[in-house]
Amino acid sequence: MAGSPARPRPPVEPFKIKVVEAIPSPSREERELALERAGYNLFNLRSEEVRIDLLTDSGTAAMSDRQWAGLMLGDESYAGSRNFTRFEATVKRLTGFPHVLPTHQGRAAENLLFSNTCRPGSIVPNNMHFDTTQAHVRHAGATPMNVAIREAYDTSSEHPFKGNVDLGRLAELLEKEGPETVPLVMVTLTNNTGGGQPVSLENLTEVARLASSFEIPLYLDMCRWAENAYFIRAREPGHGAKSITAIGRAMFDLAEGATMSAKKDGLVNIGGFVATRNSRLADRLRESLILFEGFPTYGGLARRDLEAMAIGLEEGADLAYLEYRVGQVRYLSELLANAGVPFLRPPGGHGIYLDARRFLPHLRAEELPGQALVVELYREGGVRTVEVGEIMFAGTAGTPEGVEPLELVRLAIPRRVYTSSHIEYVADTVAAVFARAASVRGMRMVERPERLPHFTARFAPIGSAPTPPAVAP
Repeated sequence: MAGSPARPRPPVEPFKIKVVEAIPSPSREERELALERAGYNLFNLRSEEVRIDLLTDSGTAAMSDRQWAGLMLGDESYAGSRNFTRFEATVKRLTGFPHVLPTHQGRAAENLLFSNTCRPGSIVPNNMHFDTTQAHVRHAGATPMNVAIREAYDTSSEHPFKGNVDLGRLAELLEKEGPETVPLVMVTLTNNTGGGQPVSLENLTEVARLASSFEIPLYLDMCRWAENAYFIRAREPGHGAKSITAIGRAMFDLAEGATMSAKKDGLVNIGGFVATRNSRLADRLRESLILFEGFPTYGGLARRDLEAMAIGLEEGADLAYLEYRVGQVRYLSELLANAGVPFLRPPGGHGIYLDARRFLPHLRAEELPGQALVVELYREGGVRTVEVGEIMFAGTAGTPEGVEPLELVRLAIPRRVYTSSHIEYVADTVAAVFARAASVRGMRMVERPERLPHFTARFAPIGSAPTPPAVAP
C-alpha cells in the first residue's frame, strides 16, 4: 500500500534446519471450543491446539546437532558420572563459582536457595522477582520486594537498562532492615517481569558494593545472563569489544552465587543449577539437594541431560547466535511498530511485551485487560501468549509510589525454533486484533488457586454465565 512503512529486513538464521516438526492449524471454531474447555486459560490448552506457541521461552529451544550427539554420551552412573564432571567444569569456567549443584530446573534451584537462607520475616530485594522466584521466597516465609528503577514501569521509555536496581531505594531498605532481616540481595538478568530488560554492569557493580557494605551477599538469577551480556556489549560504553563470556565473568565476579534455569540461555529442554562461593551454604544446599532432587552429581536429571546442558551453556554465549536471537525479537518489534501496536520499549532479549492497557484502553483493571488480550490473540490466530500483570503478580510489593504496576502480555520467542515467516504471522495476528481492539471483551476469574494463580486459574468472558468446572477425561 502506498505510504506504508517499508517492511524491515529479518535477521539471517545462523543455522541450517535438519529436522522439522509439523505445526497444528486448528480452525477458528476449534480454537473457540478449546478456549471454553480450557477455562480461557492458555496454560490449559493442548499443544495440538496451538499454531504458534509463545507462552514461554523456557525449555522450548531447539537443541543443536552437538547437543543431540551429546545425549548419546550419557554415563548414567548414579554417582560420579563423567557428564557431571564436564557440566561442573563448564559452569565453573563461565562463572567462577566453586560450588555447583545441578537441579532439574530453575525453580528447584530457587527452592534450595531460599529454603536455606530465608526465615519467616525475612525480606528479599530484587530488581523484579519473577513468578516462581517470588513464590519460593513467600513459601520460605519471607517477603519479596521489587526495587527496580522507575523507568522500568514506563512502557514508552527508551532507557537502555530498564532492569537496573534503584540504588537509593535499595540503600534505604538495607539501612532500615540490615543483614538480620535481609539474607541476600538478588538481581534478575535480564529482568523478565519488566520486559526482558537488561541490567548494566555499572549498576550491578554498585548493587554489589552496596550489599557488601552491609555484609549481605549478592545472588543472581542468571537464566538469561548471555542476553544481558549482549546488551551490555551493545549499549554500555567501554564493553563493545569484549566477548560475551568476559562480560559474563565480570557480572559473576560481583556475586556470591546464582541460580539458573538452563532452559533459557542454556538451550536445553530441562535442567538448571545453583552455584555459590559459600562453602557452608553449599553443604546445606547439597543436603537439601539429596533430599529433594537426587545425588549431587545428577540433581534430578538424566546424566545425558547434563551433557546437553554443558554444550548448550557454551552455545548460548556465541555472539553470532545472540545477534540473531536478539535480532529476531527486534524484527518482531519493528513489524508491530509499523502497525502502531503499543508494546514495552525498547524491545527486550527474549520477547515482546504488549502494553495491555494501551492496547485495550476501554477495559478497566478489574476486567483483566492482559488476560483478555491473551485470549483474543489465540482466538484470532492460534498464537499462545501469557499475561504478565495483575493475575501473575497481584499484591507484589515494591512498586514505586505514584507508579502504576505493569499490565503486559508476553510474546516469548523460543530459541532457534521459529523462522522469520512465523514471526511475520505473529505480527499480522497481533495487528489484526489491534485493528478491532474496541470489540474485545474483558474477562473475570471464576476459579482462583491460592498460589501462582496464572498457571491453573479459570476465567470467563464478562457477561457470560459462570463456567462449570472441567470434567477430567
